[in-house]
Parts: sequence; C-alpha cells; structure tokens
Amino acid sequence: MEEIRVSPDYNWFRSTVPLKRIIVDDDDSKVWSLYDTGPKSIRCPIIFLPPVSGTAEVFFQQVLALSGWGYRVISLQYPVYWDLLEFCDGFRKLLDHLQLDKVHLFGASLGGFLAQKFAEVTHKSPRVHSLILCNSFSDTSIFNQTWTANSFWLMPAFMLKKIVLGNFAKGPVDPKMADAIDFMVDRLESLNQSELASRLTLNCQNSYVEPHKIKDIAVTIMDVFDQSALSHEAKEEMYKLYPNARRAHLKTGGNFPYLCRSAEVNLYIQIHLRQFHGTRYAAISPEMVSAEELELFFPQLKTD
Repeated sequence: MEEIRVSPDYNWFRSTVPLKRIIVDDDDSKVWSLYDTGPKSIRCPIIFLPPVSGTAEVFFQQVLALSGWGYRVISLQYPVYWDLLEFCDGFRKLLDHLQLDKVHLFGASLGGFLAQKFAEVTHKSPRVHSLILCNSFSDTSIFNQTWTANSFWLMPAFMLKKIVLGNFAKGPVDPKMADAIDFMVDRLESLNQSELASRLTLNCQNSYVEPHKIKDIAVTIMDVFDQSALSHEAKEEMYKLYPNARRAHLKTGGNFPYLCRSAEVNLYIQIHLRQFHGTRYAAISPEMVSAEELELFFPQLKTD
C-alpha cells in the first residue's frame, strides 16, 4: 500500500531537497531537522510544524508546490523538548540562527498548538506574522490526558505508538486517505521513544493559549468536516478564540489533509499568504507576483 513513499513526487522531493540538521542549544543532542526551499532572499518564509506522528517529510507536497510558485518554504522536525517554554526558546534560537525576523507558521495538530504558544510567548517582541492552524487546538485538556503527561517518558515506544495510532481514522476511507494514513504510520515508526514521549508530553501537559496576547496576528483556521481526532467542541473553541480568523473548510481529508487533499490545502495556503504580497512580510519572491495581482491586492502601490 505504500503509494506515497514510492510516488514520483516523493522521490523527486527526497532526491532534490536536502535535509539540513541544525543545533542551536548548548545540548548538542537537540538537533532540528529541516528542509529549506525557495528564494533565500525572502526573510519571512512560511514554516511548517508537524503533528505528534509527523516528520519534516509529511509536508513534502506543500514544499514542492509552494517553492515552485516562488515561495520560501521551511518544513521542520523538532528535537526532544519536554516543556513548552523550552521548545519556544529553542525555536526562537533556530529563527535567530536562520536570520529570520518574523515568519508565517502552518501548524498541524500539535504543530498548530506549538505555533500558537510560540506566538504567545514572543508577543512582546513578535516573531510570528501569521498563523495557519490545521486540525489544531488551543487547550490540551481536550485530550483528557493531563494526568498522564508526566509519565509518558517512562513508557516504552510500542505503548506510545499505540496511543498515537488510537487517534488515526478507523473504518472505511477513500484510497488517498488510506495512503496518507499508511505514510503517517511509516513516519511514526521512524520516531524513537524520547521523540514520541516528549511530543506527547507537550501535547498533553496542562496548558492553553491566551488569545489576547496574539489578537493582532492574521489567522486562518483549516479543518475538515469528516472524521478527525479533533472533537466538534474543540473546533468550536478555536472559532470562539479567533472570531476574526479566516476559515478554510475541507469537506473531507481526515487527520492529514495536507497529504491526501494537498491541492486544496495548497490553494488555501496561497490565499492566506496573498494578503502579504507587496509587503516586507511577503513569503514569495516579488518577481513571481504578477503586476495585476499586486494592483488587485494593493491598489495604493499602483504606479503611473
């Protein structure tokens, strides 16, 4: 069934986009792995943050499509962090190392929660210009696991994988969604015990987003209407938290729409980023933006 792993797109991605490994902490076991594509002159790229089960590869279809359209795209994988503030400090150091002042963040599930927390923690000296939150949440209590969060580090890898797999879709799904699940299971298998335990700890330790600290950030909430790990209540909570957010609804897509509905997801990402074209926070190379489009979105830039 490993359709995605043997697909021409995935093989092209693996053969043409180099994986970089960067250490920014004093502890040299904390290694950030990332793919960085598109024009390096762009100082405000879009950065993709994966879910608990994901690696930097899970966004390969976004990396290929968006960089092909002229965007600078970074897809990354976190080192082992056991605490949200520790993660935020490490991510800030990574942005400093990459010489990025502000960024756009696309976060899936846990990645979306971490993106919100990073925006919140850095709100006095903002590093996040906008957020796209895909199947994400704002309060870890929805998982009813806060009481076990401190014991994940003790559990063997097979038990942690069982916990994660329990959130994957069950029952009949369409072939593309089945391929996406297979690919994510394969990615999950590549994570070691401490990587999984630390991510589940971040996902479940008692914490919530304080929206008043990030109220000035442009947000798009992306979610699916079919079955996903997120409850209806959790989605409603996100809408309440960000009443002015744009909403990007996908009729189907399950937990991993960026894999099985990539064309729709990529279109919504483009629509979100388009509002920054012609500004210093554009994630796209100016040469790749047509004059008509600039005039459409920024009529004040029109020249005679």
